[in-house]
Amino acid sequence: MRYFLEIAYDGSAYHGWQVQPNAISVQQVIEEILHKLLGTPTPVVGAGRTDAGVHAKRMFLHFDTEKEICSDDFVRRLNSILPQDISVYAIHRVKDDAHARFDATYRTYNYYITNVKSPFTRHYFHRYYGTLNFDAMNQAAERLKSFTDFTSFSKLHTDTVTNNCCVMDAHWEECEGGHRFVITADRFLRNMVRSIVGTLIEVGRGKLTIEEFCKIIEAKDRCKAGTSMPGNALFLVDVGYPEEVVS
Repeated sequence: MRYFLEIAYDGSAYHGWQVQPNAISVQQVIEEILHKLLGTPTPVVGAGRTDAGVHAKRMFLHFDTEKEICSDDFVRRLNSILPQDISVYAIHRVKDDAHARFDATYRTYNYYITNVKSPFTRHYFHRYYGTLNFDAMNQAAERLKSFTDFTSFSKLHTDTVTNNCCVMDAHWEECEGGHRFVITADRFLRNMVRSIVGTLIEVGRGKLTIEEFCKIIEAKDRCKAGTSMPGNALFLVDVGYPEEVVS
């Protein structure tokens, strides 16, 4: 039987989502706990692969087991064993071919920035200095929806088959403590959001025009884009599925 887990985590202590040698990951921790509870090695597949230090407010994963699971009790037991920086919100029985990654129709990320020094935002906001033109940044962000190839914002030398993505929404908005960049797409490339934010900030500082921002995308050259921003201010906030997968 296949189940989806709906989870959240603070990624500060982890070297990203995916299991890797010589570094602790969120996936590794969850698989170890499921092994204890289910009595057999239980690999999980996540909806995405967040990088080191990146957080998730709403993330899904799937796993298979031969055991019938009582939802409320299983969630309670998971949360009692998992570390404080990983939480399980719900478990969903799904069809045997449902896939946490490939069935997702969209993902939404938020990136938080502030120009205020505060002990309460330092871990989850990127602090910038000076002023930014958010109107220009929003005009540039709107242009993202006109493109499909985001090679300029992708980490180099990945195993991705295609760098095409469909951006459905991209905008800046005020939030408590500063501003956040909201972006929704059907899929994301490695470092894509952080690279976009770094380049948009160059627009906000007046170092790039909106036309130059578009030319960077058209160049399909990572070296043309801005700096990849730190991961601590990036949050995966939502993953969407058709109702027949997760209702």
